[in-house]
Amino acid sequence: MNLKTKYMGLELKNPIVPSASPLSENVDGIKRMADAGAAAVVMFSLFEEQLKMEAESETERLAAGTESFAESLSYFPKVDDYVVGPEQYLDIINKASQAVDIPIIGSLNGFSHEGWISYAKKMQDAGAKGIELNIYYLPIDPKLAGAKVEKQYVEIVKAVSSSVTIPVAVKLSPFFSSMANVAKKLKSAGAKALVLFNRFYQPDFDLDNMSVSPTLSLSQPGEMRLPLRWIAILHGRIKVSLAATSGVHSAQDVAKFILAGADVVMTTSSLLQKGVGNITALIQGLEQWMSEKEYESVKQMKGAMSQKSVADPTAFERANYIKIIEKYKREYKMV
Repeated sequence: MNLKTKYMGLELKNPIVPSASPLSENVDGIKRMADAGAAAVVMFSLFEEQLKMEAESETERLAAGTESFAESLSYFPKVDDYVVGPEQYLDIINKASQAVDIPIIGSLNGFSHEGWISYAKKMQDAGAKGIELNIYYLPIDPKLAGAKVEKQYVEIVKAVSSSVTIPVAVKLSPFFSSMANVAKKLKSAGAKALVLFNRFYQPDFDLDNMSVSPTLSLSQPGEMRLPLRWIAILHGRIKVSLAATSGVHSAQDVAKFILAGADVVMTTSSLLQKGVGNITALIQGLEQWMSEKEYESVKQMKGAMSQKSVADPTAFERANYIKIIEKYKREYKMV
């Protein structure tokens, strides 16, 4: 059984890649994931706000106040509140890259390339084999056109990818009016991979304290349907590596994403819920499923159920929406 795959130019022994999470905040955690069979590890995200604060601190201008930044950082944690700072981050990459024989992928989270270019170079020098740009932005200005938001994405990718020699991936949200067109633009800007999709954590209301509170909910299996659809649509249309994330909890989920056209399948929630050993379970489960379906390699099954390969490609488009609604109506009348 050949589980090998290629992701943004990196040769991987299997398609299972733990995504950014607290599990990679130390070398021991990364080693545990590697020992469990992970083909690569995406480091936890370093936030753009950390780099800004670090720069302010180094030049003794932090006292000038967070309002000196383009976007107020007063809501964000202070420098010392982050579990790992920028310099420690590089140290973990360096030590982990020497401790394990799988690629370590750095992760930057934000929405500008301020500080990212120089830091991306430092990640590369520290031993990272790739960089994932976790572009997290919520446009709330009614005067801001969608085209300008897309342009910012493209400029970030172009700036970072041109500053390093290691491959750059982009973790995207699904909130674009034309996802396929954005994917094409990012590929042209230098992205070697697209990670579908970023999960925006939504705030909640604390009614006792009458405040807005941050919340985090781990993914559920049903969340995989949106990235599954778009990976199936993009496979074979945009010549870029595709990584699946969100809702991956079982070997069957992994198989579905590969059949859709994913080069790698990322997971975090399943590891936080079931432990790092679930990596091994996913790999073994995938091997068993492939054996039952008589697939000899991941390469053979990749994209077998993408839009370009299935008998009815309209199943991924508006026709599927109509079929679902009509099916529900029939079933509802039977109750």
